[in-house]
Amino acid sequence: MPTTVRGRHKSLGSNAARTQHLAVRWAGCMAVRPELDSPLGGSLGIIHKVFRTMANRAYLRVWTRDFSETRMIAEFARFLATAPLSDSRQWFDSLTVQPIDSGETPIAVWDLRPLDYGAAEVAALAIQHLHADSAYVAEAKWDLWELDMESLKWKKQPQPLRLTCNGLEYDEGIAASEGHFCADLGFEHFFTGHAGLLAPGAASNPFDSSDHPVEHTFRQWMKAGENLKEYHAKTRENIQQLFNWIEAFESALPVERSELWSEGEENFEARLDAIVARR
Repeated sequence: MPTTVRGRHKSLGSNAARTQHLAVRWAGCMAVRPELDSPLGGSLGIIHKVFRTMANRAYLRVWTRDFSETRMIAEFARFLATAPLSDSRQWFDSLTVQPIDSGETPIAVWDLRPLDYGAAEVAALAIQHLHADSAYVAEAKWDLWELDMESLKWKKQPQPLRLTCNGLEYDEGIAASEGHFCADLGFEHFFTGHAGLLAPGAASNPFDSSDHPVEHTFRQWMKAGENLKEYHAKTRENIQQLFNWIEAFESALPVERSELWSEGEENFEARLDAIVARR
C-alpha cells in the first residue's frame, strides 16, 4: 500500500503558511468545446469557464458533545460511515494525517485508491497517529447533478468530497471555530444554482442584479421552456442528498450543533431551505 510517513516536528514557518486553511481551493477551469447549434452558441464555453473559475465553495462544520482525543477517531469513523459516497466508488481515496497546523509536512499519507477501504479501515490507519494536535483528512467522491454546458444535458457524476477531523489542539484549537468534523462539499452552485437564479429573494447576490454579458446570456436561456424548472429540480436533489446526510450523522453521533456555510452566501442554510421550499 503506497504510503508516506514522516516524523513529527514543530515548524518555524511563516505566519501565512501557519494560517493557511486546511481545505484545498479547487479553482481550475475546464476547456469546453461549445456546441455551435446550441441555444447559447459560442457562449457556452465562456460561461462554463467563468462559472467554474469564479465558483465559491460550500462547507459543513460539526461539533459533538464531550469530544476528546480518546473519542475522536471512533467518532470520525462514524462520521465517515454516514457519508453518501459515489455509487461508482463507495470507498475512500486517501487519508492524510496533518500535524500541528497546515504549514507542516503531513506525518502520514495513504493512497487508498488501489484498495477498497471503508470507514473502519480508514479509522484503523488514523489511530496509528493519534494526537490531539493533528487533523485527519479523508478524500472521497460523492455523486452530484451538474449541468454540462457543452451538451446542455444534466449529468450525475462523482465530485470530490473532503472530510476532516480536527484534534482539539490542532492549529491552536481551530476545532472550536471550524468544527470537530468538517467537510468541503464542493462548488457552492451545486446547491444554490449559479448566483441568485434560484430563490432569488433569499440570495446574497441575486442573478438579476448583474449586467455581465455572460450571466445575461445564461439568464435568457434559463427563461426558455422547462430549463429553469429542471435546473431547480436537479439542484433540489443535490440539496436533499446533503440534508439526508446531515440527518444520518446526527443519528450516528452525539451532535451538539452543525453548520452549513459557503463563501458566497451570507446565510447558506437559509438559501438552501428557500430553494427546497419553492416549487
